[in-house]
Amino acid sequence: MTEDQDSIRKASRRSGGRSGTVRRPRRPPAFIAIPATIGLALFALPVLGLLGRAPWRRLATLLGSDLALEALRLSAISSVSAAVISLLLGVPVAWTLCRYDFPGRSLLRGLVLLPMVLPPVVGGAALLFALGRRGLVGSPLYEATGLVLPFSTGGVILAGVFVAMPLMVLTVEGGLRSLDHRFERAAETLGAGRWTVLRRVTIPMIAPSVVAGTALTWARALGEFGATLTFAGNLEGRTQTLPLAVFVALESDRDAALALSLVMVIVSLAVLVALRDHWWRSR
Repeated sequence: MTEDQDSIRKASRRSGGRSGTVRRPRRPPAFIAIPATIGLALFALPVLGLLGRAPWRRLATLLGSDLALEALRLSAISSVSAAVISLLLGVPVAWTLCRYDFPGRSLLRGLVLLPMVLPPVVGGAALLFALGRRGLVGSPLYEATGLVLPFSTGGVILAGVFVAMPLMVLTVEGGLRSLDHRFERAAETLGAGRWTVLRRVTIPMIAPSVVAGTALTWARALGEFGATLTFAGNLEGRTQTLPLAVFVALESDRDAALALSLVMVIVSLAVLVALRDHWWRSR
C-alpha cells in the first residue's frame, strides 16, 4: 500500500466510519430549516387532522358495516388484480424501453408515463372513449363478445392498471438502468445462454425493484378515484371502492368517511415506509 492510499484510508475512517457512508450533520441551517419545516407541515397537518378527528371508539363498528366491508372487498380484489396485471405487462414494457433502441422510444416512454401527470378524470374519459360500449375498441369488442367494461368490476381493475402501471415501469426501468452489466457479460463469457443469464443473473438482481414496483402499483390502484369514477361509475357492491365509499360517506356519515380514510392512510404510509430503502438511503 502506498503512502497516499494509507492516508486516504485513514481519512475515510475518521470522516465516515464505514466505506461509502457520509456522516450527516444533525441540524440544517436556518435558511433551509424554516422552509423545510413549512413544507413538511403541509404533509403532516392533514394526517394529524385526520387522526385527531377519527372516531376511535366507533372504529371497529364503522369498519364492520356492510358499506365498508363491501368497499374493502372490492378494493382488495381490484387493487391486487391491477398489481398482477401491471407486473405481467409492466416488466416487459420497462425491459423494452431500457434495453432496446428504436425510433420513437422517447415518445413511447412519455406515453407510458402520461397517466402519472394526466388528471385522473381525463384518464377515465379517455378509457371510456376507447373501451366504452361505443368506443374505438369497445364497440367491436362488444359486438364480437358482448363484453362491456364500463360500470363493471373489470372496469375498476382496468382503471387501476391505467393509472398505476407507470409506477411499475418507472421502478423496474430504474432497476435495470442501475444494474451492473459486468455480471451479465461475465455469465455470457462463461457460456451461459440468454435465457440462463436472464433467469440466473438479471432477474435476481432486479428483483427488489420488481417487488417495490408491485407494492407501489398496488397502493396506487388501491387509492384510485377519478379514473374509476369516470370509467366504472360508483355502483355499490360492483364498482364502489374505498375512495368512492369515502366520497359518498362524506355527505351522509362523516365518521364512516374518517374511518375509511384512516385505513387508506395507514396502508399507504406503511407501504412507503417499508419501501424507503428502494428510493433513498436511510443511514
